[in-house]
Amino acid sequence: MAKKEHISETPATALLRKHHVAFSEHPYDYEEHGGTAVSSQALGVDEHHVVKTLVMQDEAAKPLIVLMHGDCKVSTKNLARNIGCKSVEPCKPEVAQRHSGYMVGGTSPFGTKKAMPIYVEESILALETIYINGGRRGYLVGIRPQVLLDVLQAKPVHCALAD
Repeated sequence: MAKKEHISETPATALLRKHHVAFSEHPYDYEEHGGTAVSSQALGVDEHHVVKTLVMQDEAAKPLIVLMHGDCKVSTKNLARNIGCKSVEPCKPEVAQRHSGYMVGGTSPFGTKKAMPIYVEESILALETIYINGGRRGYLVGIRPQVLLDVLQAKPVHCALAD
């Protein structure tokens, strides 16, 4: 029997275990700027099922997290309208890292350093399984989308644009 690769605990996996969330672990070879195209190919799953964690900020520079399909972009205009803000824009990488406690490319919505409101593209919730960052570059966890609502109290929004 093949020896299962042991993956050290991250703040994300610690939080999932604390909440008794079942998850599968999916390490892959991280590629700088490879994005979800690389991870979905490495895992052999549809890029639509790989969810990216984006740290953004509103017009008052208050941070928030948006969970989006790997093969879609965020309409910041629609997002701002959905959440009652004037504008939303991505945080600079070093700012995102300060808020989340994770390196860009390894950002998970679970176990962030700072509590932030979390928004999830509503169509993600209809998928059976999603693959989302487990708190390290080159490491995704497979979970049921319901976990985003139960554990993170994520609020569903409509802001996807086809990539």
